[in-house]
Amino acid sequence: MSAKGDKRIDLKAFRKAQGLRNLSFASPHDLMAILHLTPGAVTPLGLLNDEARQVHLYVDADFQGHLIGVHPNDNTATVWLSADDLLSLIAAHGNEAEFVDV
Repeated sequence: MSAKGDKRIDLKAFRKAQGLRNLSFASPHDLMAILHLTPGAVTPLGLLNDEARQVHLYVDADFQGHLIGVHPNDNTATVWLSADDLLSLIAAHGNEAEFVDV
C-alpha cells in the first residue's frame, strides 16, 4: 500500500474492503527473499524483483493523475514519475497493481 504521508488509513477497514487476511509488515527475511530489499528501503519498484509475482500493489487513488516519489530500490534517492505510469510498469511486470480509495 502506498498512500500520502499525511493520510490516516484504517487498515482493518481496508483489509475488509479488499477481502484480505490480517495485514502486517513483512519480515526482513521475506523482504529479502521476495523483493531483494531490506527494511527501510521498501519501494513499489521492488515489485520488479518479485519473480513469482506474488505481491499485489495498492496505491491511494489520490495519487491517480499525479506524480509519486519512490525509491529506486535504495533509500538514498527518489525517482518521481506519474503514479499511472508506476502502476502500468508494475502491471507490465506481471504483478497486480491498482488504485484504491482509502
